[in-house]
This record gives sequence, C-alpha cells and structure tokens, in this order.
Amino acid sequence: MTLSVSTPSLLSSSRLNPLIFSRRRRSIRLPQWHFNAIKPRFFGVAAAENAGLPKSFDFTSEERIYNWWESQGYFKPNCEWGSDPFVISMPPPNVTGSLHMGHAMFVTLEDIMVRYHRMKGRPTLWLPGTDHAGIATQLVVERMLASEGIKRMEMSRDEFTKRVWEWKEKYGGTITNQIKRLGASCDWSRERFTLDDQLSRAVIEAFIRLHEKGLIYQGSYMVNWSPSLQTAVSDLEVEYSEEPGFLYHIKYRVAGSNDFLTVATTRPETLFGDVAIAVNPKDDRYAKYIGMMAIVPMTYGRHVPILSAKSVDKEFGTGVLKISPGHDHNDYFLARKLGLPILNVMNRDGTLNDVAGLFSGLDRFEARKKLWSDLEETGLAVKKEPYTLRVPRSQRGGEIIEPLVSKQWFVTMQPLAEKALRAVEKGELTIMPERFEKIYNHWLSNIKDWCISRQLWWGHRIPVWYIVGKDCEEEYIVARNADEALEKARENYGKNVEIYQDPDVLDTWFSSALWPFSTLGWPDVSAEDFRKFYPTTMLETGHDILFFWVARMVMMGIEFTGTVPFSYVYLHGLIRDSQGRKMSKTLGNVIDPLDTIKEFGTDALRFTLALGTAGQDLNLSTERLTSNKAFTNKLWNAGKFVLQNLPSQSDTSAWETILSYKFDNEVSLHGAPLPESWVVSKLHMLVDTVTASYDKFFFGEVGREIYDFFWSDYADWYIEASKARLYHSGHDSEALLAQAVLLYVFENILKLLHPFMPFVTEELWQALPSRKEALIVSSWPQNSLPRILNSIKRFENLQALTRAIRNARAEYSVEPAKRISASIVANEDVIQYISKEKEVLALLCRLDLQNLHFAESPPEDANQSVHLVASEGLEAYLPLADMVDISAEVQRLSRRLSKMQSEYEGLVARLSSSKFIEKAPEDVVRGVQEKAAEAEEKINLTKNRLEFLQSTVLNKRSND
Repeated sequence: MTLSVSTPSLLSSSRLNPLIFSRRRRSIRLPQWHFNAIKPRFFGVAAAENAGLPKSFDFTSEERIYNWWESQGYFKPNCEWGSDPFVISMPPPNVTGSLHMGHAMFVTLEDIMVRYHRMKGRPTLWLPGTDHAGIATQLVVERMLASEGIKRMEMSRDEFTKRVWEWKEKYGGTITNQIKRLGASCDWSRERFTLDDQLSRAVIEAFIRLHEKGLIYQGSYMVNWSPSLQTAVSDLEVEYSEEPGFLYHIKYRVAGSNDFLTVATTRPETLFGDVAIAVNPKDDRYAKYIGMMAIVPMTYGRHVPILSAKSVDKEFGTGVLKISPGHDHNDYFLARKLGLPILNVMNRDGTLNDVAGLFSGLDRFEARKKLWSDLEETGLAVKKEPYTLRVPRSQRGGEIIEPLVSKQWFVTMQPLAEKALRAVEKGELTIMPERFEKIYNHWLSNIKDWCISRQLWWGHRIPVWYIVGKDCEEEYIVARNADEALEKARENYGKNVEIYQDPDVLDTWFSSALWPFSTLGWPDVSAEDFRKFYPTTMLETGHDILFFWVARMVMMGIEFTGTVPFSYVYLHGLIRDSQGRKMSKTLGNVIDPLDTIKEFGTDALRFTLALGTAGQDLNLSTERLTSNKAFTNKLWNAGKFVLQNLPSQSDTSAWETILSYKFDNEVSLHGAPLPESWVVSKLHMLVDTVTASYDKFFFGEVGREIYDFFWSDYADWYIEASKARLYHSGHDSEALLAQAVLLYVFENILKLLHPFMPFVTEELWQALPSRKEALIVSSWPQNSLPRILNSIKRFENLQALTRAIRNARAEYSVEPAKRISASIVANEDVIQYISKEKEVLALLCRLDLQNLHFAESPPEDANQSVHLVASEGLEAYLPLADMVDISAEVQRLSRRLSKMQSEYEGLVARLSSSKFIEKAPEDVVRGVQEKAAEAEEKINLTKNRLEFLQSTVLNKRSND
C-alpha cells in the first residue's frame, strides 16, 4: 500500500506515525533572521523551532504575495542582465470590462511566458493597459445618465466627455485590479490607456501620415449601421445569428402586361428602395421579361427595369431578385457593377424616410407589419412562410444592424495588406498554431477598405477640419491640432476664415492597431523604451480577434516603423463550459474567475487553463478545477514533508554535509544509491524536456510533464523511498543524502512550476531554508545536467517489483499493516542492486525485512507461494500462508464462487430465451451478453485461485 505525503498517516494528528517522531527524525528550524531578510510580514510560516507550514495553502495570502512582488520591483525589466529582452504587449481589455474567463486565459498564458523568460535571465517587459472602447463606454455612460433622467443629446459634447472621464476615473481601474488577482506580473508603472496624451499623439500622427500617402479617403459607401447608437460599426463587430423569421412573397406587375413576377424577400420594407428586378438569364420562367419594366408595389406606380444577372439563384425563393442597393450589401455591389442608382429609404434612427411615402416615420419593423397588411388588402401579397434568418446583430448593443449607405472615412487596405502577407511568407512573423496562417492569408488577400469613422462622442476625434461655407467633401484640412488647422486655413482662405472639426471619432481598433509601438513612445523613435523594447517579441491573444486586431497591428507596424511589431503570434482558443457550449448569461453557464479563485485558488485555475492546446477551445469543468486544487494540496504537503525532515538550521555540521552534495557532475551521481541517482536523473531529463517545451510554447506539454514527474516520480515514489533513509537507516550519511536530494529536487520542481502556479510555489520557496532571493527572480535550472540511464532502468525494475507485490497484497486482501515474507529471484547483477535497496523495498511493499530473501533460484516452498513475474529476469515468491488464512480463504472463495455461478446461470437463461432476444432492445441484449462474458471470466479466475489454494493446502499436509 502506497503511503503518499498526503495520507493522514503522515500529516494528520489523529493518526501519527511514531517513526516520524523518533529520535532519528530531524526537524527544521526556521530562524528569525531568515524572515527578517525578506520582510517578515510576507510569510505565513512561524519562526519557532519545529514549526511547519499550515495545514493547507491559504488562498487569501495570494494578494499579500503579489503586493510584495510588486513592491520589490520584480515586475520591471532588469536591463542589467544584458540579453535580448522578452516583450509582450497585453491585449488591452475594455475599460468598461470586468474579469471573465477569456481574460483569465490570456493573463495566464502571457504570465507563464513572462515569468519563464524572466527566470531565464532576459530583461522582461509585459506592458499592460486598457482600451477606451468607444461604443461600449459610451453605452455604459449613456445608461448611467439615463438613470439620472439625462439624455446625451441634451448635453454638449464637452459636458458628455467630461462625465465619461469622471466615470473612467471612478470605475476604469476595476479590470486592472482583477487582472492583478490572477498574478499578472506586468510592469504597472508603464500602464497605458488608449486615450493617454502620448497614445493620442500617435493616433493623430498615424492618420496624417496615411492621409499624406493617399491611403485615407472620405466617401459615401455601404456600411453596417447601428440605429440605436447611430454610428457605423465594423464588419468584424457584427455577429450573425440564426433566428426564426418569414419569407414574404410579393407580386410585382410587369409593366404593359397583365403578368406578375413574384419576389421572395425577408425584408419587405426595403422595397421602397428597389431600383431593379433581376432574374437569371437561364431561367426559362422569366427570360422573356428581361429588358421590360416592373412596377414596385405601394409606390404609386414607380417603374424599375427587369435585368439579367447570372448571380441570381434560380432555386432560392421564386428565382426573382429585387435589388435594393441602399439596404443590402450584395445588392449594393451588384448595383455598382451594373451602374444602377442608390436609393436610401431609411433614416439613421431606423425609421423610414420620405421615399417610403405614407410609411414615412414608421420604425423599420412597424413598417414591415403595416406594409404586409396593406399588400394583403390590395391582393399583392402571395404568402408569408416561416424561414430561418441569418440576422446581423451588433456585438456591442445586440440590436439588428442595418446595411446603410453613409459618408465615412476609410483606409485603403490593399497596399498595407500586401506587406503583412509578405511578413509571414518571409518568416518574419510566425503564427501559432500554423493552421491560422491560411485564415490570415485568406483575409488579407480578400481585404476590404476599412471604415474608420464612428459617429460617437467618446474616442479620438478625427483630425480633420472643414471650412465654413465650403463643400466639406472637396475642401478640408488635416492637422495635428486646431491651431495648426486654423493657420493652414488662413494661408489658403484668408484671416477671417472659420473652421470646424469633423464630429466623428476614429474606430477604437485604429488606436489599438498602433498599440505595440505607441505604448513605447512612437512617433518619437528616439524614446528610450522604443529603442530598447521595439519590436516586441510576442503577441498572445484569442484566435477570434486575428482580424480585428492582430492583422491590423502587423499592417500598421510595418507601415509606420518598417518592422513587424512582434516575432510571434500565439492564438489561444475560447473557454467553454464542461459540455463544450459557449459561455453566456442566457444559458446561465458563465463561470466567474473571481469566484473560482475563492473556491479553488488562483494557481489551480491557471494550471487548468494552461493545459489547453494553442488555438483549440477548452472545456472548463469543476472536475478539472477540483483535480488541480488537489495538485496544489499535494505540492503543499510535499513541501511540509521536506521541511519536517530537514536538519535544524542550528545543526551546522549536517547542513555543511547537505550543501556539499553536488548533483551537476556525473561522478557524484554514479556514486549515489539507486533511488537518489534515479530521481535526480529523472529531474535532469525533465528540466531539458520542459525547457524545450517552454521554448516551443507547448504549455500543455509543460504542465503535464511537470505534473507527472512531481506526482508519480517524486511524491509517490521518491518521497516514499526516502523514508527508508530518514526513519529506518542506521547511517547518518544516507539520511543526509536523502535530505539533500529531497531539497534539491523539490526546489527545482518549484522553479519549473512557478510560471504556472506562482503563488503556492513562491510561498513554499520562501519557507525553505537559506532562500537568498525570491523565486520569481531566481535562475532557471541548468540544462544538460548528467543523468544515469542505467539507474533509471534499474529503478524501473524496482518499481515493477513493488507494483507486482502490492497488487498481490491487494488481490489477496492482505491487511495494509501486515508485513509479509518474500523471496526475490533474479540473476546475480539484478540481485546485487535490488538487495542494496532492501529497506526501500520492504518499506514500499510492507515486507518483513527479517524474512526478505534474495536468490538466483526459486525457494523450496515455491509451490506454496504466490509467484510474481515483475519483469524479465526478476521474480518474487510470496508464501501464501504468510499472507492469508488459507482455510478461511478457501471457504470464502467457495461461497463467492457459488454466488457468481448462480448469477451467471441467470444471465445465460435470459440469453437462451427466444422471447428476450426478439423483443428486448438491441442495446439491452448486448448489455446482458457483456455481463455474462464478464461473469464467466471472473468465475474462471476464481476457480483458478481456489484450485491454487486447495493445492497449497494439500502440499502443506503432505509435507507435514
């Protein structure tokens, strides 16, 4: 039976192991000077003699640890280290935001990278900040004002923006403080906000430079319009959802005849904006009407041409398409191709305008109902049938977006996109996972011009001024500020000229696209941070904003700095619930990170999130969190064990011996006993594999590799094996070596695991004696340290033998505390190294050390023993009489066999019934068949075991 460090027999006061408290046990003393060296209030460990860690890690200490890290300046880049810096720009969360699992994911992954490279000795900068989030923030403040009975339009622009800034100062730091709870080791002294003066200067400079190159222009084009916000929104900010609706079939009379063409549409209210009817030239039903005119219903006889268009789907609806270019993206591009006029029937607030005649002033959805009712009355309504609609909704407000032609500012994207494509082709930019390169390339190869103007009051005001009395589309001034604009205007239009600024603001993503370099001082390329830390190293974010943000940063970075703004893009997946569903308030499956931290601890949450695979969605479940909380506890208990079994700090002789052990040379490792040589060799192999995985950003692999080594190799095997040295050995040297190995391996586990689980590892690190520095800034374990492969193979033999004996004990229900005899049989070489560890074997398998024998041939009582084959050339014989009361066991197995036989016959009887086979469902029949097969197998095993026991009894009698 395995006695792991977390078992009550070791750490619980209710079941104390007397061996732990024997005279041979060496307890740790944590002297006062150790804590004074690094501020006593930081630690939760008492300084008294024999003091240990608390029962479990206290999650409330996480904030104390974090504040201490920050106060010591550990989050700032140490440029004295001299190597290339590792730099990440944090994806700036919305200033209106509160922590969700998406934030928890990016904070965890980025902090892992930052902590790892900091320990590797690189100057490390993780630059944090928040985004002003134009639409979202304006919505929040407008709702706040509405609760006070104030409408935005009743205020001046300056009054409104003042209220937004007041809101930002009061509530804008919420998301920052919540991110700190996740352990984010950002340099908060460099925190940025997209509306900071420096970043605003960068935005204006970027606009002016793009305009000077002819890449920014103004024009009236089709955009996505938000009627409630009365602003354009990006294509990327429109989410499509499948919703129930209707397909309306409407008659259009063919002018000059009694014929009708029936049009099927999901938005009948847009018919007032129809400028043509189109049919497929190969559609025999309608080919004869091509070139004729159709009369648009409810428009007092307005005629539109019937055109030929190969793009019309003959199978959709009736095969007749109405073209409303002012209100449909596809119609808009078709109209431009065919040279058709654009007719807008909608106001900016979603009501119909004067073009709609009697329907003018009605909301778009009210107009739809009234129009259909009127069409029915006039006999022009054919039918209304249920239809699943693909509805465009605003990502911010949730309302249905209206395609609308509007005058806006645009950026010409093609020349920028070409450079961004080449960056990936040349290997200047690496996207992980690689499969997202295809998506990146496809989007940039088919990119549309970017609508960058928004009809909001909160944001970066477009740096364009118009001349009072002049056509604003023809004559305007681009300038860095109002004074510069007025000076330019006076040069061209005289001293008495009057100017006014464009009321629109820039799309929030415009300023975000400059984030990697604007935060470092650009356009001042001589700024110290820009020179030291640009280009950055890594951009980590969700794959869902590859187009929103990542591609735009690449384009803008190359355009304005001549360099790709980062070398790597790491894309994480979405966090879903345990059933794989997207988290939403509607489903009630949202998991709050802060609630999760309170229940499971930050480390368990981070470890769970980090075990995912790049680019793949992660299903988050309570079971996973519970399991990783248990991992935290296991780590804590291992730390308690190590501390409880180290010499007192006052025992200078013991500590001199412990510190004299070196594990970085092969000679010392060869001279170590098997368990110590094995665990140190395995640790050195782990360091190499884990470091390689960290360097490749394979964080899931890192987590699993450390988890397996710590739990299986260190906790379940080496800690248990070390007890033979600590509690049973008659040699101080063996105990001291075990203590040295326990400490060496454990402190390296803490280092490897620190980027994933920073809080518990730092707390444990500081509890260990003689910590001269914080774990967060300690050096990463050295690579390519020696490992003895032969020791690994030999210890695996010992493990196989131990498992075989433990399994036999379990099979024969041997009491856990009972010590049994054993004969180990192998060749001379194996016997030699196994016998050296007989105390370890006896401890792990609960063997009677006085009756543990090693030989090259089977014992005389082999026929009365349980024979085990552990591995090739390594066997064990366990005397049966030493394990169980044979007679009692024979009786018990006989009763059990009789019961099993009866159950088996019942199953066979059911399967022999033709009625059961014919009438029962197939899965039920299959289930009975599987049960019968399983029962038969158990019966055979029981019979074999019973026969063995009976033969043992007979052999014993004959020998007697």
